[in-house]
Amino acid sequence: MSEKIYLPSGLATDAIAITPSDSTVLTVFGLYVGGAGNVAVTGLSGVAVTFTNVPAGTILPIAVNRVMLTNTTATNITGFLV
Repeated sequence: MSEKIYLPSGLATDAIAITPSDSTVLTVFGLYVGGAGNVAVTGLSGVAVTFTNVPAGTILPIAVNRVMLTNTTATNITGFLV
């Protein structure tokens, strides 16, 4: 049984620089990837996924609670807050 998660809609109200960490918990509603590479995240449901070969300048429209240090090679990652 999975619980539905309702995400806010609209524009971000702020943004934060993200330092990948396997232990830091945060909640952001999208990621901007400034430097190309892989981005390993844990979604709000707890499922881990790695986006591979993400080009510089990409916006990943996914809500996450961790940007993992392990397996993340992309740089200059920014998270969107609502």
